[in-house]
Amino acid sequence: DFKTFFAKAPRLNPDRKKITGVVCGIRVEDIKEKTMREIRYLDKLIDELAKGKSMEKIMRKA
Repeated sequence: DFKTFFAKAPRLNPDRKKITGVVCGIRVEDIKEKTMREIRYLDKLIDELAKGKSMEKIMRKA
C-alpha cells in the first residue's frame, strides 16, 4: 500500500513540497492527509514530466 511505500522510502526529496498546482481538481498544496498529498505530488510530477517540463522547473529550482 502507499502508506507503507512512503514510510519505507529511504529519503523523500525535500523539494517535493515546492510542487504546486491542481491534480484531479484539487490543489496539491491544500491536501491535509499526508499520504494522499505524497501521492498527488507524484501524480503532478509525472503529469508535468509528460508535458515536457524539466525536473528543475517542476521542483522550482530554475
